Amino acid sequence: MKDRRSDILFFFGVSLALWIAYSVRDVLMLIYVSALFAVVLSPAIGVIQKIRFGSWRPGRGFAIIFLFLVLVLLGTVFMVFAFPPIYRDAHQFSADWPRHLADLSEEVRHLPFGNKVDPTALEKYATEIVGGAGGLFLNLAGGIFGIFTAIILTAYFTIDGDRTLNWAVSLFPLDQQQRLARTLHRAEQRMRNWLLGQLIMMCALGLCAGVAYYALGLRYFYILALYAGISDIIPIAGPISAVALSGTVAALDSPEKVFGVIVFHAIYVQFEAAFLSPRIMRSTLKLSPLAVIVALSLGGSLAGVVGALVSVPTAALVLVLADEYLVKKPRATAAAAD
Repeated sequence: MKDRRSDILFFFGVSLALWIAYSVRDVLMLIYVSALFAVVLSPAIGVIQKIRFGSWRPGRGFAIIFLFLVLVLLGTVFMVFAFPPIYRDAHQFSADWPRHLADLSEEVRHLPFGNKVDPTALEKYATEIVGGAGGLFLNLAGGIFGIFTAIILTAYFTIDGDRTLNWAVSLFPLDQQQRLARTLHRAEQRMRNWLLGQLIMMCALGLCAGVAYYALGLRYFYILALYAGISDIIPIAGPISAVALSGTVAALDSPEKVFGVIVFHAIYVQFEAAFLSPRIMRSTLKLSPLAVIVALSLGGSLAGVVGALVSVPTAALVLVLADEYLVKKPRATAAAAD
């Protein structure tokens, strides 16, 4: 009877904890994102601490302050120089897209089987999509307080991350703590490598696309280049969608621009596969494209844009834990039995 009461209390305690976690899921997501950023920034602090000016060497506190000042400076430069043209192109694109789509649908109606296309329905769908994108921008703009909170949390995780990790590991049985700590450190390294590598790849595609679209004289090239860089996080489907969107915009002007867009992306794919990817992503955790797409779908469904951003690093963490506790342990047991 005593054990049964303990089981009942444990069940209700876990249920209560899950209900509380679901109620404050937005706050937990903010904490988790801040921890991920701290994981990425930690090596940069070590690099700054290695800098010497004569006999003076910066301490950890100075390195953290200096790093955050550099990030604030880069963010300010982006907001001053890059954000205004991106916002202008996004606003103009949202205003012109329904009309352009209706014009394209009229062109399609002259093709075989094109008479089945309904321009009014396409214009309605385009307006809804752009309206949803506009709502997304408004939601992001309304989360300024959350951004500042994330910055503060990231600073604290960067300063006190090791102590927090050791405290979390200490909650587990003593004979499992050392193994769990090693596994989490390995997962941290691989998550960091993936995040940094993927960020470099996305920036490279965005910058190259911006230069190519500008040279082609493509309209809305700022927002199209931004979309191309962001979509690169999705294997295969992301770059294809970027080609489809930029090609559709190019088709509003001339077939030559469509050909130029296709040629650029074909050349970039070869350059990325032969040069960039082997050098940037060679030390990252190898996730299959299917695993990345599934993780992005689940993360986006559970927590929207933020969930999609943290889904793949979380999948990397889960994969490392599964490899340690579900693959290695049965393998070791089988070897001992032999």
